[in-house]
Amino acid sequence: MKLYENGVFLVNGTEITENVPNGTTKEEAKKNTISYGILSEHNTSGNMEKLKIKFDKLTSHDITYVGIIQTARASGLEKFPIPYVLTNCHNSLCAVGGTINEDDHMFGLSCAKKYGGVYVPPHQAVIHQYAREMLSGGGKMILGSDSHTRYGALGTMAMGEGGPELVKQLLGKTYDIDMPGVVLVYLTGKPEKGVGPQDIALAIIGEVFEKGYVKNKVMEFAGPGVKNLSVDFRIGVDVMTTETTCLSSIWETDGLVKDYYDIHGRSEDYKELKPGETAYYDGCIEIDLSTIKPMIAMPFHPSNTYTIEELNKNLSDILADVEKRAKVSLDGQVDFTLKDKVRNGKLYVDQGIIAGCAGGGFENITDAADILKGKSIGPDEFTLSIYPASTPIYMELLKNGCAATLLETGAILKTAFCGPCFGAGDTPGNNGFSIRHSTRNFPNREGSKLQNGQIASVALMDARSIAATAANKGYLTAATDIDVNFGKPKYFFDKTIYENRIFDSKGVADPSQEIKFGPNIKDWPKMVALPENLIVKIVSEIHDPVTTTDELIPSGETSSYRSNPLGLAEFTLSRKDPAYVGRAKEVQAAQKNIENDQCPSGALPEVHDVMDAIHTKFPDIKRNNIGIGSTIFAVKPGDGSAREQAASCQKVLGGWANIACEYATKRYRSNLINWGMLPLLTKEDHEKLPYKNGDYILLPNIDTAIREGKTEFEAYVIKDGGLTGIKLYMDPLTEDERKIILDGCLINYYREEAK
Repeated sequence: MKLYENGVFLVNGTEITENVPNGTTKEEAKKNTISYGILSEHNTSGNMEKLKIKFDKLTSHDITYVGIIQTARASGLEKFPIPYVLTNCHNSLCAVGGTINEDDHMFGLSCAKKYGGVYVPPHQAVIHQYAREMLSGGGKMILGSDSHTRYGALGTMAMGEGGPELVKQLLGKTYDIDMPGVVLVYLTGKPEKGVGPQDIALAIIGEVFEKGYVKNKVMEFAGPGVKNLSVDFRIGVDVMTTETTCLSSIWETDGLVKDYYDIHGRSEDYKELKPGETAYYDGCIEIDLSTIKPMIAMPFHPSNTYTIEELNKNLSDILADVEKRAKVSLDGQVDFTLKDKVRNGKLYVDQGIIAGCAGGGFENITDAADILKGKSIGPDEFTLSIYPASTPIYMELLKNGCAATLLETGAILKTAFCGPCFGAGDTPGNNGFSIRHSTRNFPNREGSKLQNGQIASVALMDARSIAATAANKGYLTAATDIDVNFGKPKYFFDKTIYENRIFDSKGVADPSQEIKFGPNIKDWPKMVALPENLIVKIVSEIHDPVTTTDELIPSGETSSYRSNPLGLAEFTLSRKDPAYVGRAKEVQAAQKNIENDQCPSGALPEVHDVMDAIHTKFPDIKRNNIGIGSTIFAVKPGDGSAREQAASCQKVLGGWANIACEYATKRYRSNLINWGMLPLLTKEDHEKLPYKNGDYILLPNIDTAIREGKTEFEAYVIKDGGLTGIKLYMDPLTEDERKIILDGCLINYYREEAK
């Protein structure tokens, strides 16, 4: 795999050069990427440097759609202006939280009827598989409230964002971004037998993640190697591009993609896409597919990659490195080791999972069935669970006999469900080690509760090597190490189950429909506008290299409370910094006193000394022109999920800002902004900060600074009765983003706009 240091030109789809070809310019050649063409067709600004995108369709699942619709309702929603699909693949199980998961589902169904949407009941399809089967289209754009919203292999540019970005689309507004860079992923060769899409994806992630090579850019796949990959294979690589931190992805399309649309009864949605004769890219990843070996991403990140061969040869050294990394990821809260999984010199795993938008595809499962045919997974600890990504896939596995082949081995087939990907299904036992063809292996995604001394871990692998490991009764095995003939049965799509079960309004709203509210579904609490002067107290300080959204607001059983902003907020940072919520509430009490025209020190006595210190330099700062809130410091927060709650939970607890060395994703920064929080940056070494947990920081005249579009801010650390000046920074905001922060959140912004 080769990463180019500079931009490249792709000539006639087959030649890469860093030199400017005769008869063109870089500016003109930029317009010949697939990405530029799709973005220009959806841009409404008239300026390709400052995009205002309107999407063709929207998708959400049952962790996110309640909050999105509640926000849109509070902002004036009357009907869904474009197709909006509400799937139910995350909170499908109703074993946690009483009735609240099913209450959310009934809320979704009633909203689909009232506002004119599509409702996919639980267990029918995971969100991204349904979108591939029923929503994708050549040259189209889809926005989803899940980070793995990726349909580029089908010619659809899709993006995963926090809920407020979908709210904007529901209210007829736009998705505003600078024109992203475009990175060519140039494929040659053909994968070795036994190498699957997850192997290619993990190899890419391992190479680019830490370098930030594609961060917030579009990955555009082209080259002669594309034709050597089935569409299912391309989809499996494509969905994992999220883990590179890219903005989106797109692939050139061909006859195989046309066949996919034909099979799904949507021939009219196919469109041939390919780069122009000479296209310019801001970077290039060149991959010879034949060189990729079966891969494994060890805990606790998809970029912690090795070949399985390398791991098996260097077990002791690599497991020691995993332990070292775990001390950082787990803050030393529990003793973690995988060395006890080594039996007779081989690595034994407790569980295999093939599931969700990454693993649950037809070809992944049929290849796994070929590997396991006539074998047994054994009667020991090892278990194997397989979740087809949609009921049509499950139906075809039943019809062609693959389901029976798998069940005979001792494996279990389950319904379409995303749970194993985020810690709500098939959790291993304490100290368990799970190998999964799913999307992420962050800490706690498999159900750990460190505060209770419970720990398990996940490694990511391809379905084929998981099946090979299962055939070897739990001992880690690469699929290339076994002899197998892949039958590659033809896929026949039967949408009868969808026609019989899914509610599709066909875009017709019914204003007379009453929305069904369960007792856990709550409105967003009142949020105030940005004050003239802001005082923030640091209530959590995180020095990990990367902080994931799972650590900011845990997934798993907490997901049941996503419809209750205050209820969910109680879990904020609960597995990373359990004291955070209490500290944030103490500061919030001072702000509530201000809002009630009472002295803030009456709720938080230390504010008295803080104000005395402020008055040594700013005597005009008084109760009537300040706000008091909390902030966190993290080195690089926001990797992972698009969930807006990673930001909104801080906001409803009185959060006014984050301070970071950088933000891991655009998604998380956008979520902060849409909830009225300042995405502040520091240029200080995170190990030598002039402030620490418990310190107060003053940002004087912050409202004026935001209004004027400043990106550098005068700030003061309040300590020992005095003020120490510091600088804080912010990447530029759009005009609308400035207004959102000034108004206090997106809901307030739309209310002000409606006046």
